[in-house]
Amino acid sequence: MSSLTSPFAAKSSAENIAEPPRVKVLREPAIIAAAPPANDFYDQQIQALVQQLFFQASATPVRHIGIASVEPDTETAQLCLDVGLALAALGPHDVGLVDVRLQATPLLTQLKITGDQDADESRQIGPNLWLAPRRSWLDDSPQGLWDHSLGRLRATTLEFDFSILCLDPISWLTPKISKACDGLIIVLTANKTRRLVAVEIQERLRRGQVPVLGSILADRRFPVPEGLYRNL
Repeated sequence: MSSLTSPFAAKSSAENIAEPPRVKVLREPAIIAAAPPANDFYDQQIQALVQQLFFQASATPVRHIGIASVEPDTETAQLCLDVGLALAALGPHDVGLVDVRLQATPLLTQLKITGDQDADESRQIGPNLWLAPRRSWLDDSPQGLWDHSLGRLRATTLEFDFSILCLDPISWLTPKISKACDGLIIVLTANKTRRLVAVEIQERLRRGQVPVLGSILADRRFPVPEGLYRNL
């Protein structure tokens, strides 16, 4: 279960890489086998996060975000899906959930979504919601990640009105991949992530020109005053 804090003001640093958008393939929506149990407070927090991220009046609107944890063993797949579902429920726009996890189990497997696990095209997994697997953008060549693959990743995000990029835990690679989106949400882990470490990571990301849009406190076991982690 995740406790959400208010994001920072949105800023945009995404690169405009000129590449024709790929075509989504409309299939029968895949079925998510194991839906999480209902939790009104959690749902309200997810909805508040979506409103604060995507629908605040701003000169630089946020349309494409990345989500990455500080701790290597903190799972973010379900959180990314929940944000995508909440965003897709708000209106007639296409929302993409993009698998950018290079060191983890593919999202299709992690989220127990039925269908071809080796697919290389975006597939519809719910009303207005699509999942773009790694193979839809990742080049097999050793240097592909730094050039052609990053261009394809940006093109993949632009297939959708909004997109959520599900990243590996924060590493030296995060600033590179984050160039495909408008900014990053940092996932902190309650009782584990030290405040000093969180501040250092945020500063490192900012030096790498990655806009930090806000933070999320995961695995909270007891009430925490709102805003405790808001301003790192």
